[in-house]
Amino acid sequence: MATSNKEMEETEDNTELDPRIQIELENLNTATDDINKLEIELEEANSTFRILMNESTRRLKLSSKKLGSCIEKARPYYEALEKAKVAQLECQAATLKYQRANEIHAAAKETVALAEQRFMSNSHEWQFDNAWQEMLNHATIKVMDAEKQKAESGAEHQKKAKVFEEAEKKVQQLEERYRRSIQKSRPYFDEKQLCQEQLEAQKGRIQQLEQQIQAAKSAYSTALRNLEKISEEIHEQRGDLSQAAPSGPREPGVGAELANILPTASSTTASSNSSNNLHKVPGKDRFPYSSTMPDISSELDKCEIRSVGSASVATSSAVSEKDPSEEDDYSTMTLHDDEDDLPAAVAAAAASSTVDQDDDLHLELLRQKVRTLAVRPVEGGDGQQQEQDVWEHELNATVDKLDHLMMLRECSRSSTLMSGAATSPPGGDVCEANGDAALASKLKRKMSM
Repeated sequence: MATSNKEMEETEDNTELDPRIQIELENLNTATDDINKLEIELEEANSTFRILMNESTRRLKLSSKKLGSCIEKARPYYEALEKAKVAQLECQAATLKYQRANEIHAAAKETVALAEQRFMSNSHEWQFDNAWQEMLNHATIKVMDAEKQKAESGAEHQKKAKVFEEAEKKVQQLEERYRRSIQKSRPYFDEKQLCQEQLEAQKGRIQQLEQQIQAAKSAYSTALRNLEKISEEIHEQRGDLSQAAPSGPREPGVGAELANILPTASSTTASSNSSNNLHKVPGKDRFPYSSTMPDISSELDKCEIRSVGSASVATSSAVSEKDPSEEDDYSTMTLHDDEDDLPAAVAAAAASSTVDQDDDLHLELLRQKVRTLAVRPVEGGDGQQQEQDVWEHELNATVDKLDHLMMLRECSRSSTLMSGAATSPPGGDVCEANGDAALASKLKRKMSM
């Protein structure tokens, strides 16, 4: 009985948990909680970024349509102004660098002068030995290095100052040339700058969360590796290596993923095989990381209107209008002065072709705009009443313009048919326009409910 009791006591001592296991398990649980919490925050941050991007593009598109072509005319000025600001910051940095180099050079010269003065004043008491010579040489070398750095900083400062002066001159020239367009388009570029700052701040928050998630995953993987090492040590102490965990890669657990973190390699073969395996960490890569996020500046530039021929077409999903200062009066279109010399039949044919081409182009633009406005609330505003009123007003104006254009076109073709010209009936276009108008009316009724 005494022998069996001793064996039971030894078994209990062997089965007692290593205190390191409890520590690593706590680290594992802490890392898991951090990963889950940070990924929730990352999801919210990405959602906020998308909302900000949609809202920014919506506001910029609306502002771009109101201002028209003056944005394109004023663009070189604002680009030059941005370059001038960057050049000014670089010039200020070069100035500070030159000032520091000048101060270091003056201090080094003063040190050498004081050392020489003290030695000369006490030359009858001190002896010029090797230590004094070495100290003086070291101070002289510092003076020479400081003088070299001062010369380089001065040259760099002059270069940056020249670049800044040229940038300022270009800004003044562009301001004198496009003064009216610059003043008119200033609200757009101010709004764009504000949107860009907000998006950059949110993007920085996303990048910070991603780094914290990677750090938490690294801590999780480290805890797993430490637990594996502790387990192997315990099996070695017990002498039952046959019951140790099988070598080779682990199978991913339920809800686990592979971390993109390679553990450090060990000197032994067993630890090397274990370290080559990627450890599993909780969570899933549900969110786009900042490396795949869109470029903010290019996305905001897509909101601007690009002029092509006589029409202005937006590079994004929305299709823009003409400059609001230009009235679309289709009933007052006339021929150019150089067509007066043509025969009457040729002039009439040219006029009909020109009017038809312009009408087709404007009709297609208006149709696309009706479709764009039909889906605009889904693209993302926050549903505020003021923005909804602006959208409804713009949709009503577009539908009215489309109806007016279709009526003018139908009247023109009817008169052409009565005069004997062979033209195709506009029934298909009328049906399509009525379909677009019906879609817009249905959407307006839905929004008003």
